[in-house]
Amino acid sequence: MIRLAILDDIPAILQLIRRVVPLMRVTGNLQWDDQYPNAAVFEKDIAQNQLWVAEFDHQLVGLAAITTDQEPEYAEVGWDLTETAVVVHRLAVDPAVRGRGIAAQLMNQAEEVARQRGISVLRIDTNTQNEATQRLFPKLGYQFAGEIGLSFRPGLRFYCYEKRLVTT
Repeated sequence: MIRLAILDDIPAILQLIRRVVPLMRVTGNLQWDDQYPNAAVFEKDIAQNQLWVAEFDHQLVGLAAITTDQEPEYAEVGWDLTETAVVVHRLAVDPAVRGRGIAAQLMNQAEEVARQRGISVLRIDTNTQNEATQRLFPKLGYQFAGEIGLSFRPGLRFYCYEKRLVTT
């Protein structure tokens, strides 16, 4: 089940992040650490009704911030930042349930949010060391757009992907 997160979810969200971060770091993906993402980030997402969670067997097993927040650096790959886009940030799935399509379901929720808002463009970035998302995004119809750095994560590089929905 995919639903909007509530403040009561914060402890489970933080536990999920604590399980995900060490596995990311082992593979060289230094995008997240013990400082980011944190409770304040998720509380802000919840206040803005943009944090979605996935539940499986009554456990919180995944999350994604589905926003319209585009990083200024996205312009480096040729994206028009004046064009409204749904942007997925902070996508995470509990290692215990990887391979069950949870990330794809969260990405499908982003498409649903875009359709509901009449937005035809979806964008996402991922650390260059995150091989799982680099396999997932093209499977879901996202096109590789280029590589950028992000000022708030110095020293790291990110791949950008975009999907355009067919409007009827």
